[in-house]
Amino acid sequence: MDEYEKGFFTEENSFEVVIARNDNAKDERMKQVMEVITRKLHEAVKEIEPTQQEWMQAITFLTRTGQLCNEWRQEFILLSDVLGVSMLVDAINNRKPTGASESTVLGPFHVANAPELPMGANICLDAKGEDMVIHGRILDTEGSPVANALLDVWQANDEGFYDVQQKGIQPDFNLRGVFRTGADGRYWFRAAKPRFYPIPSDGTVGKLLQTLGRHPYRPAHLHFILKADGFHTLTTHIFDPEDPYINSDAVFGVKESLLAEFKWVTDPSASEGLSFAGPFWDVEYNFVLASDRTDRT
Repeated sequence: MDEYEKGFFTEENSFEVVIARNDNAKDERMKQVMEVITRKLHEAVKEIEPTQQEWMQAITFLTRTGQLCNEWRQEFILLSDVLGVSMLVDAINNRKPTGASESTVLGPFHVANAPELPMGANICLDAKGEDMVIHGRILDTEGSPVANALLDVWQANDEGFYDVQQKGIQPDFNLRGVFRTGADGRYWFRAAKPRFYPIPSDGTVGKLLQTLGRHPYRPAHLHFILKADGFHTLTTHIFDPEDPYINSDAVFGVKESLLAEFKWVTDPSASEGLSFAGPFWDVEYNFVLASDRTDRT
């Protein structure tokens, strides 16, 4: 019997027998990964003790999930999202030094090559929704401004849709823009207050959420990617803390540090100064970038 042959498979030794067959693996990382996955899977099966019918239901669920995937829909990523795995992988790969802004998931609606706009531009191109101004500073962990930082922003509209979901209804690049900071690290732009929206719930993941008694909604948020020479790229959101789904985001993307205060401003002179017709939302949020020469903690 060769070294990798550990005898016949039994309920008791199932894990050991299976991983022994991988002893000749050419990729050590793959060998390590499969050992952990196999061990955890066998532990789960032994704890749950599924019936044959239940196991076939699980296989059918995964099969249907794969069948829903195509060039514009990724049901497996959605499954990873609602199980919290996407956010866990993001957290592991984006550990930051103390004081740096936290990251969160990219999401499926980022569009490359959005137009670079002058600071203060209004990214709401169809004039729908409640007016909003977003402003703040981009700083380093020492509190110094980050000059020439690129800020890529995008968001859903007041009905919970991104422009790419409503081709022919919303203008192209509606509620999207790229801005670049000056020497003071300040940024500001105008937009429309976003609304909560559901993740796709017409597939296997949606049925799973329904079975588990969970809703499919994400709370209102704005997406950001921030880039600057000498700093780690930051992909993150800011959230409305008053949103009805702020404590139950379907994909677990909310972090307390990413809550921003949304202030309702009724001063006519303030509205006039921003070319708004009436009251508006004011959101101030400072981003802190981690140096790419700083060890993660």
